[in-house]
Amino acid sequence: MSDGSTGLRLYNTLTRRKEDFVPLDADNVRMYVCGPTVYDFAHIGNARPVIVFDVLYRLLRHLYGAEHVTYARNITDVDDKINARALRDFGSEIAAGRLSLNDAIARVTETTTNQFHADVKALGCLEPTHEPRATGHIDGMVAMAQALIDKGHAYVASGPEGREVLFNVSSMADYGQLSNRRLEDQQAGARIEVKDHKKNPGDFVLWKESTADQPGWPARFHVAGQGVDILGRPGWHIECSVMSEALLGQKFDIHGGGIDLIFPHHENELAQSRCAHGTEVMANVWMHNGFLQVEGRKMSKSEGNFVTIHDLLHTEKFGGRKWPGEVLRLAMLMTHYREPIDFSVRRLEEAEDAWLRWGEVRRKASEDDWLAVNQTLHRGGLSGDVLAHLLEDLNFYGAFALMQSDAKAGLAGDRDAAMRLLMHAVFLGFDLGDAAVEASVPEIEEILLRDMVAERLAFIREKNWTEADRIRDELLEQGIQLKDGKDPETGERVTTWEVRR
Repeated sequence: MSDGSTGLRLYNTLTRRKEDFVPLDADNVRMYVCGPTVYDFAHIGNARPVIVFDVLYRLLRHLYGAEHVTYARNITDVDDKINARALRDFGSEIAAGRLSLNDAIARVTETTTNQFHADVKALGCLEPTHEPRATGHIDGMVAMAQALIDKGHAYVASGPEGREVLFNVSSMADYGQLSNRRLEDQQAGARIEVKDHKKNPGDFVLWKESTADQPGWPARFHVAGQGVDILGRPGWHIECSVMSEALLGQKFDIHGGGIDLIFPHHENELAQSRCAHGTEVMANVWMHNGFLQVEGRKMSKSEGNFVTIHDLLHTEKFGGRKWPGEVLRLAMLMTHYREPIDFSVRRLEEAEDAWLRWGEVRRKASEDDWLAVNQTLHRGGLSGDVLAHLLEDLNFYGAFALMQSDAKAGLAGDRDAAMRLLMHAVFLGFDLGDAAVEASVPEIEEILLRDMVAERLAFIREKNWTEADRIRDELLEQGIQLKDGKDPETGERVTTWEVRR
């Protein structure tokens, strides 16, 4: 529609109601999601927002066009937990002068970031448009802190751990609107202790001084005409405010994350961004996925039920076996994203049963029409009632019920139902086979394929590149990628192929 609405409705934490989604600019729909703090391998709770907002990203691309959606998900690589991990793992090398603290921190974050990327790829998630790192936006954080000082929303104070630039929560009349908390009820938040040097208990750190065993960046702040130099590091909340502004602008469409981030993190992001820019909103829609428990208990190392994505994919720690990424993805989506989820072996088994049934539909359909199946798997798509359910605040559970119905019908020989299932499964990020594998082709279709390859080689010899490219593109549309090379003995051009999803 002309205003950018498409029938999509999303629950907005800020207004506490479900609303029609209308982007600020339908040609550039913008979404920011808080990513991991890379001090350790990502746990299964971290996987839920990654999967949920990957589905939303796919849906937005379907509605507005892939080139019209910008998705930013950050990497937090500045954090006291990262510092502690670096000192724990490389303390002896640092003490001996063989390694600097910053180099040790870089080793920690490089390892954990690479593992995170491998994990989310295994979970079937698309790469975001941007993946900014906090360390790449330090100058912007210093600039935002200064802007807040200039506008009377921040101040410099000396505490027991050094000098800090603090946000003054009482300077914002409607502070607390996201979490629906009154200012007098606010606490400083999980990462900040209440200190006497604060004007209000809820004042939070924008910039804090570093000691010799902590990473730091030089920063100069101007307060009442005086320059104040603080070698330090950013507070937690300012990172996302600066990175989202740099990539999406001062106002954007959707901000997402886990429900545990509503306060203090998202509340404080919203406060400092609005006060720095003088805007009424930071993001129009705030979305949060529900809590995750493991086998009915809160996940924690003390409970002995702390499980990483890597553990589930590559070890037998959970349920005595390894679990495919597609099963983990489906298990997460079988509960509505805003509801709490109990992550259990039984849930994984239920998800695996469904996934294997879908795979059987693919195998059965391939026996009947191999080329059509591969073309469907190559393209994916959304249609009908499955799309309608997703438009209603990402109601994957309703979509899942329809997909299960199509699976049953497909196994009974309903070709249209089978193709719908495969189309929807691929679109939603489920691999029903290997992502790119050598495949055996039914005999009759392999003969046809060889004929097309031979015809293309003839066109190439005639330098008829238009017709040669036409055949290549037609096969690629059907999920068949050609690979040109030379015979090592004769030097003649040869063409091989592989079947791709």
